[in-house]
Formats: sequence, structure tokens, C-alpha cells
Amino acid sequence: METSKKGKVYLVGAGPGDPGLITVKGRECIERADVVVYDYLASPSLLKYAKNKSEIIYVGKQGGDHTLSQDGINALIVEKAKKGFTVTRLKGGDPFIFGRGAEEAEVLIENGISFEVVPGVTSAIAAPAYAGIPLTHRSFTSTVAFVTGHEDPEKAESGINWEALAKGIGTIVFLMGVKNLPNIVMQLVNNGISPNTPAAVVRWGTTPKQRSVSGTIGNIGERVKSAGIKSPAVIIVGNVVKLKEKMDWFESKPLFGKRIVVTRAREQASDLVGMLSDLGAECLEFPTIKVEPPDDFRPLDKAIENLSTYDWLIFTSVNGVSFFFERLHANGLDIRAFHKIKTAVIGPATSDRLFCYGLKSDVMPESYRAESVIDAFRTENLNGKRILLPRAEEARAILPEELTKMGALVDEITAYRTRAVTDEASDLIKELKNKAIDLITFTSSSTVKNFAALLPAGTMEEHLGDVVIAAIGPVTADTAKDMGFKVSIIAESFTISGLCDAILQHYLKR
Repeated sequence: METSKKGKVYLVGAGPGDPGLITVKGRECIERADVVVYDYLASPSLLKYAKNKSEIIYVGKQGGDHTLSQDGINALIVEKAKKGFTVTRLKGGDPFIFGRGAEEAEVLIENGISFEVVPGVTSAIAAPAYAGIPLTHRSFTSTVAFVTGHEDPEKAESGINWEALAKGIGTIVFLMGVKNLPNIVMQLVNNGISPNTPAAVVRWGTTPKQRSVSGTIGNIGERVKSAGIKSPAVIIVGNVVKLKEKMDWFESKPLFGKRIVVTRAREQASDLVGMLSDLGAECLEFPTIKVEPPDDFRPLDKAIENLSTYDWLIFTSVNGVSFFFERLHANGLDIRAFHKIKTAVIGPATSDRLFCYGLKSDVMPESYRAESVIDAFRTENLNGKRILLPRAEEARAILPEELTKMGALVDEITAYRTRAVTDEASDLIKELKNKAIDLITFTSSSTVKNFAALLPAGTMEEHLGDVVIAAIGPVTADTAKDMGFKVSIIAESFTISGLCDAILQHYLKR
């Protein structure tokens, strides 16, 4: 639909692969965009910042397989901008360093379309840094050059001054040059560089898939071939490569190279993903559950209406707190409605969430499970006391049953429910069949049950094989064992950080 509104295009550098390296302004451009046009080297996880109604268009170019030609991309962003849309063109690395961003800018100028360039962290700098290679160092060199490695070796005349590179530059970085590595080596040696000059190649730099090899100009080609290193990769030539061995901070992380499945609900997975990623793991988010409101809010609303009649309010999860307060506020109330009601929680995360709403828990047991709450209440006189227990629809029965035995009058109210998610089941099974998974995390019994349901009947052993299973605590572990999983890791502290610690210790021992 044509509009008089003028569109605008942001040519945004998405960074080298690690989504954390997107600039603040780059992220803002994704957030405000009506249309996001992204390529092969832009991390797909950056798309989570886009508006729900944004149009997302993939135009990746990989190894000669082009979703859309460069001319087609140019025409696309012009078309969208002319319709009045704000377009964010998300390009891997930096748009003006071998990113063809200048060509896109020229087309926008020709069509009278307003644009801005948002620089990104280029892989020419980031990939070496993540491999422990500083491009400049006072003891080695003060000069660095960025060169395309994609130049056709069959060209009648090279556009690169090889002699100047070989004799006049301390550190040379080639982008997109793995295919042409033999020619690059030949040109450098023929123009005066010593075959003993240190060299390295870094593939998928800054990502958990990063792999690097180092050697000399004389043997780097053979080492790359032996290691199976392919594009996308960066080649670094110069004495600074000598520093790699002692500065290799990224690939030496304890969980580097481990591919870990996170089955937690997507809305809650960030803490676990963040902690495991910091340890070097590649996290694959395959949520098996989704947390949703109950089908009927009336029982919870009724309990909130009668809140002043309760003596205790017990929260067994972060979700319970969040959904309860959401309904409290929806009913026009706030924490003043609690009066003298005491609160109890399971776990520090639930306690922290409660405190966010202005309440400090009166009881938090040392162990984070229902049985520990029961033990904590054994010193309390619960005879005739009214307890409100807002929690998941399918929660374990032990807590209300035991509290009732102590003389309490327990109202167990559904504050939220979980449902199975099967959207990405085929992708998950494909990863398992390819033996591409090292570990699976389970943070609740429902994640276990729903994960098991995704596997075709009778194929658990076939699909899981040597995959390590990690459970957040004994209840989750028992559910997993009952369903046929071989559980290798059980967290001693039943928290996300406790689970990460247990996973870390498992691999350190090995």
C-alpha cells in the first residue's frame, strides 16, 4: 500500500556472530524497524529484539547459494523504504568492511531514500581477539591491514599489492579467504614473506562453534585441511599469532564446544542460557513447556477478594508469584491487601521475585523443595490456620496434603498452567539423530514428561545414546528415571546456578 510517509533505511553491522557484540544503537534499530532484512552471518538470535509485527526477511548468501542476489537485495530495501517503512538492513560484521554496505548506500542515494550507517564489530578484529590474537602489540607490530581473501586467483591482474603486504605490514588479516588459502600463501611467499611467519585461521569466530588452528605460512594450508576448517573464517598472518597460546581465553572455557539443550520455557530460559554460555557452551533452546494463565481466573480472583481471611500465603515458584500479583493488580489491589499475612517461598529465586513486589518472605527453607517447606512449618502452630497456595495446575500434591495433616485449612488455587510445546520437535530429533547434542537439562518434571513425549515410541536409547542428562533436583531426577532417562547429574542446590555448577563439576571431573 503506497503511503506519503517517508521510509528510512538503517545499514546496521550485526557484529561477528556473538549476539552480545551488537552495538546499543544497532539493537535500537532492530527494535524500531518495520522490516528487518538480515543475512547469513547475522546472528538469528538478534531477531528477538524486533517488534512482533515486524516483517523479517532472510537474504543470506552462502557458498554461492544466494537466497537473493545483491541487486535483488538493493531492490528490496528500496521497495520497502518507498512504502514508508523503517527498514533495518542487518549485515554480519561491519557494513562498510567487505560488507557491500557502500553499494547499498549508493542505491539508496540514487533513489532519494534517507539512510544511516550503524557500524558493527567486524570479524576482522573480533575473531582474532576471541582466538587470543591481538592484531597490534608494541613488541611485535604497529601496522595492520585488512584484505579480501575472496579475490579470483584467475584474474589477469590482482588488485592487491602483494609486495607491499608481504614486506610492509606487520599483521595481515584476510576475510573470506579459506578457499583461496593456497593462493594467498603462494602470493605472500613469492613476494618476500618468510615461510616461517606465524599464521592462524579462525572459523566462526566469537561463537560457540569457533575453531582455530595456528602454524606458519609454510604449513598453515595443510593444518587447515587436516582440521577440516572451512568458511566462514578469518586468516591472520604475523608475529602476533605467537601470543595465541598464552592468550587463548575463549576456547579454553570449561564448557567450550559442548552443545547443551535447554528445555525450560523460553520466557525463563535466559538465566540458564546465560550462565552456560558464559562457561563456553553452545545452548540450543528447545522449550518443551509454555507457561500460560489458567483457563478460568475466577477461583484465583475469589481468593484475592478474600485475601484478608488467610494467615499464610505460600509460593512454590517464580511463576506463582508473577501470576498472583498480576491478578492482584488486575483486581485493583496492591501489597497493602496483605495486612498481617505471612509468606513462605521455595527457593531464593522465588524469594527474590516476591521481594520485587515489596514483600520479604517470612519462611524460606534451606532446601528448595516442597518437603523442606513442610519441615519448616513443623515448628509453627497451623491448627485452624488458613493457607492460600497459588501454584501450577499440575503441581505435586504432597504440600497441601501434609499441611492439612498439621491442621491447616489449605486452599490450593491454580495461578498458572503449563502446556506442552512441540513446535521444534523435528529440529530437536534431527540434532539427536546427528549425535550433535552433548547434554540435556531438565528444570522440572513437566519438562521431562513433555520432552519424552517428543521422542517416537521406543527410540529413547537410540536417540539419546551417550547424551548426558542433568536434573535441577531429586524430584525432577526421579521423574526422569521413571520415564527411562539415565540421569548423570543432579544439582545439590536446586537452583539454576546450582544446576550450572553441577554441570561444570561433571565435566571438570572428566
